[in-house]
Amino acid sequence: MNKSIVLGLLLLMPGLATASGGGVHLEQAHVNVQNQASLQNGAKLFVNYCLSCHSARFMRYSRLARDLGLTEEQVKENLMFIGEKLGDTMTVNMPTEDSKRWFGTPPPDLSVIARSRGPDWLYTYMKTFYVDASRPFGANNAVFPDVGMPHVMWELEGLKRPVFETHVDADGKEVKSIVGYEMVQPGKLSPLDYDAAVADLVNFLVYLGEPGQFDRKRIGLAVLLFLGLLAVLSYYLKKEYWKDVH
Repeated sequence: MNKSIVLGLLLLMPGLATASGGGVHLEQAHVNVQNQASLQNGAKLFVNYCLSCHSARFMRYSRLARDLGLTEEQVKENLMFIGEKLGDTMTVNMPTEDSKRWFGTPPPDLSVIARSRGPDWLYTYMKTFYVDASRPFGANNAVFPDVGMPHVMWELEGLKRPVFETHVDADGKEVKSIVGYEMVQPGKLSPLDYDAAVADLVNFLVYLGEPGQFDRKRIGLAVLLFLGLLAVLSYYLKKEYWKDVH
């Protein structure tokens, strides 16, 4: 590939990263899929606040029990509410036509949303909903302007309005940008606790995007240990075969 083309692509990468967040600085999510307590809380938040509209049709409840360190009874009690079976996938009962009429488009399946959007985008997205009376559900989002989704976790975070700042862009036009938020109605959680809850939800979505990563990493470690042992044995075997060769 031409060096000038490669250089041009590298120069464009920061701009593409900014564009993925709609011009909003993306906060780091700090996910850790090894943290089972975080995954368990994230799964509970997903079922309570997301699964009523968004499916995760590539995940089975039985796999959640295995990967998240839960018993079947804990899964049934905390994550299954409409008579599902452990072998069922995480689907919704909302008819597609109804969801299209209510939201303008059917809510997407979230099985691989973390791989599509990235954890930082999801984390920032869930933290930048704000009150907007012009929107059908009374809420807008800084990362995804004019999104059709309501702020489903508003009871936890509370309601906030944006603080705008006007500046002149490179074309000489006045542009309003959000520089902060003012709390209108406090939520059930403190800001720090809400951030932790969103981090747990994002952590679960990252796990959801690749549930096989636990097996992959475990098997990968076993393979590396085997190859290391094989290398040692091969070295001494080679010395034994070649000891009489001068």
